[in-house]
Amino acid sequence: MTKTDIRHILTIFLIFLVCFIFSQKYISSLAKIDKNLYNIGMKYIIITYGCQMNVHESEKLAYICEKLGYTPTDKREEADLIIFNTCAIREGAEDRVFGNVGALKKLKKMRPNIIIAVCGCMTQKEQTANYILRTFPFVDIVLGTFNLANFAHYIEAVKTGRQLEILKEGEIDETVPYKRSDRDNAWVNIMQGCNNFCTYCIVPYVRGREKSRKEENILKEIKEIVEQKKFKKITLLGQNVNSYGQDLKDGSTFSKLLSDICKIDGDFSLTFMTSHPKDLTSDVIDVIAKEKKILKEIHLPAQSGNNRILALMNRRYTREKYLSIIKEIREKIPNCKITSDFIVGFPTETEEEFKDTLSLVKEVKFDGIFAFMYSPREGTVAEKMEGQIDQKTKKRRVNALLRLEKEIQEEKRNGRK
Repeated sequence: MTKTDIRHILTIFLIFLVCFIFSQKYISSLAKIDKNLYNIGMKYIIITYGCQMNVHESEKLAYICEKLGYTPTDKREEADLIIFNTCAIREGAEDRVFGNVGALKKLKKMRPNIIIAVCGCMTQKEQTANYILRTFPFVDIVLGTFNLANFAHYIEAVKTGRQLEILKEGEIDETVPYKRSDRDNAWVNIMQGCNNFCTYCIVPYVRGREKSRKEENILKEIKEIVEQKKFKKITLLGQNVNSYGQDLKDGSTFSKLLSDICKIDGDFSLTFMTSHPKDLTSDVIDVIAKEKKILKEIHLPAQSGNNRILALMNRRYTREKYLSIIKEIREKIPNCKITSDFIVGFPTETEEEFKDTLSLVKEVKFDGIFAFMYSPREGTVAEKMEGQIDQKTKKRRVNALLRLEKEIQEEKRNGRK
């Protein structure tokens, strides 16, 4: 064999090698494209339960679904992908999820290729997640709250079998955008988790400890929203927005964040939810009073008007402290709309202690309240307390509170103080 022959053979080999490498890249690209092409014409539906945080996270799930090629539908029987984004705050919410998931058994039997996913706060509880897998064998994906950003991975992985993954903790995702569903309002998450551990509340157990986003990332997102000129209102979200920045150790505070957002050029209004009375400081009230872009409205859950019950709830403020905050708000922001939440029938609550809640509502004359019967949540301190109140008493008390609220609103409409 001559040197020329060897060169020819080497040349042919190199050409073959280069072609092989490029063909593999091409096949890989086609495979990625094909995953999305496979979903074209397929539809998805997201059924969301619970708070505004869940609504916002469903916007992220919607973005992921459409990135995969799915299109939205509002009819479950048409959907190829059905997602339940769940809530664990009250027992009733969980019961509705179980009922609606169970109702899909017949549909799954008729169309075995549809994908059914259950995720969110309810399934962050490992016991509940395993119960769903056992009770509803037609459910394909069960996820908690910390891995929703990786939802696309589980849609692909479900081809190899049912998917269950509950992460114990997780960072705030900054990588996946949102498909914003509200025409006028844009939700912006500023933090996740809660450190308060109110004895009735499951949130710290399913959302983890407080983690704040860096202010620069929040401002960047809001600037992008404002530049779109589509949204008239921006709502900041967090389980307790007033404690924003405490974990960052860089001087970040909620009042500073509000001020810096108001410096952004653009025509928008700003609001936030939810506040905790123990963390609503004077500097935050001052910023709300000063800044024209901030809506003059504060949702400030009182939960009870009785100090013993507040202590049992681990709320870490008293009736007197709460009233002093209301007084400061009304002195500095006379036109401020103040709303609140109340829980009636907390373990050992007496009739006299319930009357303290009624008297607080009479004294403050809120612009609106949300009243709930205490609902025991598995894993919370209050669930194990003695002196659980019967359902009949709780219904009577919540109805009495709602009647009082109705009377107050009628008085306001008629112009009486």
